[in-house]
Amino acid sequence: MDIKRTVLWVIFALSVVMLFDNWQRANGHSSLFFPTPEASAPAATGNNRTPANDLPQSANAAAAAGNAPGNAPATAAQKVRITTDVYEADISTQGGTLSFLALTKWPDADEADKHVVLFDNTPSQQYFARTGLIGGDFPNHNDIFTQVPGPTTMTGDTLTVKFESPVKGGLQLVRAYTFHRGSYVIDVSNTIVNKTDAAIKPTLYMELVRDGREISGAKFSHTFTGPTVYSSDEKFQKITFSDIDKDKAKYVKQSSDGWIGMVQHYFATAWIPKEGATRENYIGKLDNGLYRVGVKEPLASIPANGSETVDARLFAGPQEEHMLEQIAPGLELTKDYGYFTILAKPLFWLLSKLHALIGNWGWAIIAVTVIIKLVFFPLSAASYKSMARMKEITPRMQALRERYKSDPQKMNAALMELYKTEKVNPFGGCIPIVIQIPVFIALYWVLLSSVEMRGAPWLGWIHDLSTQDPYYILPVLMAVSMFIQTKLNPTPPDPMQAKMMMFMPLIFSVMFLFLPSGLVLYYVVNNTLSIAQQWSINRMLGTKKKEKAA
Repeated sequence: MDIKRTVLWVIFALSVVMLFDNWQRANGHSSLFFPTPEASAPAATGNNRTPANDLPQSANAAAAAGNAPGNAPATAAQKVRITTDVYEADISTQGGTLSFLALTKWPDADEADKHVVLFDNTPSQQYFARTGLIGGDFPNHNDIFTQVPGPTTMTGDTLTVKFESPVKGGLQLVRAYTFHRGSYVIDVSNTIVNKTDAAIKPTLYMELVRDGREISGAKFSHTFTGPTVYSSDEKFQKITFSDIDKDKAKYVKQSSDGWIGMVQHYFATAWIPKEGATRENYIGKLDNGLYRVGVKEPLASIPANGSETVDARLFAGPQEEHMLEQIAPGLELTKDYGYFTILAKPLFWLLSKLHALIGNWGWAIIAVTVIIKLVFFPLSAASYKSMARMKEITPRMQALRERYKSDPQKMNAALMELYKTEKVNPFGGCIPIVIQIPVFIALYWVLLSSVEMRGAPWLGWIHDLSTQDPYYILPVLMAVSMFIQTKLNPTPPDPMQAKMMMFMPLIFSVMFLFLPSGLVLYYVVNNTLSIAQQWSINRMLGTKKKEKAA
């Protein structure tokens, strides 16, 4: 029994420490175990730390146009506003870069009258998608492009906006962005026109650039923000900003499939080149402190006065698992469940199927809780039976402790004999709970990572299952349920342990004040079902005891 209590106290202590560590990280402090580097300010670092040194750095727009014959005079960059049913975006004429992109169907978490912004170019946030040519003094993201006259507001099912670069090194780059109604995938075509009388062989690059600002998840959680690379050979690879700083980034460099992306809590962006095209992936840090992940695609030799078109897709939107699976292989992995993916994916599949049937994520969470409880019913029953038997013999255990308190060896021997006589396993109530812990943690990550639950209501006062309960009703109900469970469990023989067990509901309820209400809902329902099961087992054992006595 002492060993069991020790194991439970170790689990409890580790839980408190890990929760406190996540609290630290969620509030911008360093982790106790995995210190997070401070976000890099957009200031010069004094050296070029990118491994792809043939790629152009950012430059002033005034120097962007160049002096090659046929170039238009240098002009200031302008922004072209694009409006679709899912996007509000700006494309800068400097490089034809997608420099601002807001998701109009997703309200900002802090300001309801604003939208979630992915790409932006402000002092507080720098994040954009750009492309260009290397292999010579060719058009790149520093050059001033010219918009081809045409509509910039979607009225039909598609909207195409074109930009033309000046002629540099004998090449002109014509870029077309095609937006589709209801889609978070943008078709991007780059047509390279050879204006000379000789063949030229350039390389096209496509990259995502952003600052090192971490996008936190909910309180007591830490979600990944940073570059990702996917290929059929190495699958999904995450690269932290700190690894880039230390030149320890590990990822597949050469491939003929896959994609590169940037991931943050709930949302992601990715360049998806055409399948089968040989490409080189790269990740690095720029002189201005920004990070980039990109792909370089060597082109076939473009004949004199000829042209070559390279098609790719740019995804920028929410991490809706079902949608991501249909866009590109492995893109659904941007919705990151961490080490518990093997359990979390089937749990989310079940949750989404129940949501399709019920039509409400809150009730779907309750249904999943009931199903999980049924699956683990035999284990839980064994646990509760063991705890009920332990509660029965607690007075006898306390009597033995009192009798042999001066001789621990005899006391342990007497306790073991009592367990053997009464056929009680002191670990019986602990082991089933430990087995269920990975499932509970996996469900936690499902509820934390699922953008589908962002802004999803349940009933009454719960308007968003991804945020904390505004009136703290669910945390209070959870504290009450934990208190009832404590009363149903055996009383620890040590008075100090008994007092601590009584304080546990209060401690955990305070922690759960800041967790997503969807997760607290799960625990309230789970605890309620556990109370019902434990009470019924206690009553059943009590009835059997009376029958034997009669």
